[in-house]
Amino acid sequence: MSCCDDDCSAPQTDHRYRQILWIALTINLAMFAIEIAASIVAGSVSLRADALDFLADAANYAVALAVVGLALHWRARAALLKGAVMGLFGLWVAASTVHHAITATVPHGEIMSGVGLLALAANLSVAALLYHYRATDSQALSVWLCTRNDCIANIAVMAAGAGVWCSGTPWPDIAVAAIIACLGLSSAVRVIRQARHELRERLAFSGVPAE
Repeated sequence: MSCCDDDCSAPQTDHRYRQILWIALTINLAMFAIEIAASIVAGSVSLRADALDFLADAANYAVALAVVGLALHWRARAALLKGAVMGLFGLWVAASTVHHAITATVPHGEIMSGVGLLALAANLSVAALLYHYRATDSQALSVWLCTRNDCIANIAVMAAGAGVWCSGTPWPDIAVAAIIACLGLSSAVRVIRQARHELRERLAFSGVPAE
């Protein structure tokens, strides 16, 4: 069904979805605190990037809670904002990775892998809860993509920890941080494209010429 078949009005608020978003918000804030502390102890740029990704996701869940139940064009506008934040995060991680490649020391691989495993367990639980809602609209898509990216990043951080431990070099850590940056940028583009499509549909239904 087109987004405007129901006059783009607000959908029936799903109480279960609100509960899931609150759970996801709490988990992401807790994991941000754990990973940022671990990144300092381990000296790992990929853990730091993953920690800030948890913080960005917590903000995304907070935005999702604020707009759930509103009309589609408001949710699409929120998704545009979140897509921009995801893109900025990807650019920040890319710049941090370049800086770390120039100045880095070898991080503690065993800490990276252990914390990465804990983060993966947290994100898999959130991903399982959000799976049913992933295709609702650009807002729900952005929430799902953030969680999916986190799971991929956690596995990569664990692999980087093993790579650092085996090689005695910082390059696996740096490579994973670069992957996280690319995931953030590609997901930002996908969310922004769908949100713009939904806004164009809304404008077409209202009789306002799309830009």
